[in-house]
Amino acid sequence: MATGDQYPLLVQGGGGGVAMPRYEELKEEEEAAGTDAPSRMPLRSTVVQVQAGPPQVYVVASYDRLAWSVFSTLYLNFCCLGFLALVFSIKARDRRVIGDHSGAASYGATARSLNIAALVLSILFIKVVIILIVYYTTS
Repeated sequence: MATGDQYPLLVQGGGGGVAMPRYEELKEEEEAAGTDAPSRMPLRSTVVQVQAGPPQVYVVASYDRLAWSVFSTLYLNFCCLGFLALVFSIKARDRRVIGDHSGAASYGATARSLNIAALVLSILFIKVVIILIVYYTTS
């Protein structure tokens, strides 16, 4: 039978005891167990800097389309849609200045829709007028 020094752990199972071998220390562990361990093995550390403060928010730029609205007001003001687009463009710019980006995006989208409507309706109106002029002058 083995001595307790060589096999300190006896596991009892089914019909008898099974001796487990002793844990062997590695050379690094033996050196670390000595008194001069801090001088031989350099300590490694990681520094993580966490900045406190509000989280960063990324905002999608909202366009007010002011130049397009001015053009629609001056040249393509069909049923005052260009003027309404100008009003919504100014509201969008005001909202963006005070920091309400969702409101600015909403007003900007409305101004864009009104500008598109004013452009399309004005072009259709001009085409109808040209067709009527050509039709009545040739007959």
